[in-house]
Amino acid sequence: MRTLVLVAGHAIPRHFDRLDQDDGWYLKHFQQGEGGLYVDHVRVGVELAAGLSESVLVFAGGQTDPAAGPRSEGQGYWLVAEHYDWFGQTAVRDRATTEEFSLDSFQNVLFGLCRFKEVTGQYPEKLIAVGWKFKGARFDLHREAVRFPAARYEYVGVNDPPELERNLPFEAQRKEMFQLDPYGAGEEPVSKRLARNAGRRQHGYGVSCPELSGLLSYKGPQLYRGRLPWDSD
Repeated sequence: MRTLVLVAGHAIPRHFDRLDQDDGWYLKHFQQGEGGLYVDHVRVGVELAAGLSESVLVFAGGQTDPAAGPRSEGQGYWLVAEHYDWFGQTAVRDRATTEEFSLDSFQNVLFGLCRFKEVTGQYPEKLIAVGWKFKGARFDLHREAVRFPAARYEYVGVNDPPELERNLPFEAQRKEMFQLDPYGAGEEPVSKRLARNAGRRQHGYGVSCPELSGLLSYKGPQLYRGRLPWDSD
């Protein structure tokens, strides 16, 4: 396995017979109108993995909504793919898994790399991240923060929310925050993760991915300078 196809979660499914509607999902107030669009993120991730036989598909996202109980975003997306019979690409099922601890986009990337290592025993040679079109620049900041080579990275923007203009000022703020605080170690991102950690879960990636233990605990704001598995010799 050489390629990580990473689908970043945004919400948790609620009613599988209503996935094309908002009431099929546990949504925050600012996510109105987005429900049916998440299915496209799942579908594109499955289709990308289907075209890359050496890939592992990881649906990433933690237990972010207490109303959903112990169901995570990552688990929910996997169940969406299962509900749609993997969009006709059933062979992908054996190469698909979940990452259920990440609580924001930076952790989606870093923990997704860790999950690939847990599943395959090695780190990916290539990373393909899948999500909203308008978040591509933010994800590139995360790639820079974990120092994953740009030549081995691709971002696939699937679509945008219906209220894109409403999202852009907030996205600009998040980008600026991660430019100043690449690892999300400041009070605002830390408190946001705490609020999102409905299941009060703690990952064990420092044990399963000892090569990344330094990066996992690093706070910045300067870029991490320790040795990383994807560094060129």
